[in-house]
Amino acid sequence: MRIALSQFVSDTDPSVNLATIGEQTAEAARRGARVVVFPEAAMARFGIPLGGLAEPLDGPWPSAVRDIAKQHDVLIVAGMFTPSSDGRVRNTLLVTGLGVDEHYDKIHLFDAFGFAESDTVAPGSRSVTATVDGVGIGVATCYDLRFPQLFQKLARSGASVILVPASWGSGPGKREQWELLVRARALDSTSWLAACGQADPLTVDVTTKPGVPTGIGYSAVVSPLGEIRAQATDRPELLVVDIDPSEVDDARAKVPVLANARDFS
Repeated sequence: MRIALSQFVSDTDPSVNLATIGEQTAEAARRGARVVVFPEAAMARFGIPLGGLAEPLDGPWPSAVRDIAKQHDVLIVAGMFTPSSDGRVRNTLLVTGLGVDEHYDKIHLFDAFGFAESDTVAPGSRSVTATVDGVGIGVATCYDLRFPQLFQKLARSGASVILVPASWGSGPGKREQWELLVRARALDSTSWLAACGQADPLTVDVTTKPGVPTGIGYSAVVSPLGEIRAQATDRPELLVVDIDPSEVDDARAKVPVLANARDFS
């Protein structure tokens, strides 16, 4: 399976980002990708009011993303915002194309490092998996990386590849934590992990509010045994990587952590 990670800096205008998604998907498809992953908040970056931008799943922005996926015959995973019934929004991944039309609402909200995502975002409550070309795929979002039980649940639900859009906030030690966590979650689940983050805004001369999680780059594809097989820099980049799902079977035979796990209190 060939996967493309489109690491870019989201604009504040969803139409600008939609154009980027169209251009990057076309290039990824030209290079043979079957799955194209965009960052969390690909619809519009954090640090701006989100309520006025949120759209239902049948709104014009997600409908246009579906059309792009259909046009290029790929699966697209992209971060957007949908309305919540309590007046907040939901941090949603649209998962669409190749016969799949799903969505995942981020379960674990980023109430950390002085930022309170839950002030404006309502949490989701269900994990999501799908099948593409016979391969089980799971999804998670950014801060979810700090919660290994979600990744193990996705693996037990049939995922051998887990896609993680992110907008990883900058700060001391944050790159090291990002790389440690993406490798650890691959090991926890003995699955391929493809984590696509926002690029660092400073690399394209974009200034954002201090403390807002707007990305550091370093998107990565990690093997089921925790090896970084491919990684971007901090700048915008389209990273296209071939992965072999059979490596999951080999890893789970060698290190059967899912089978060996025991309940305890």
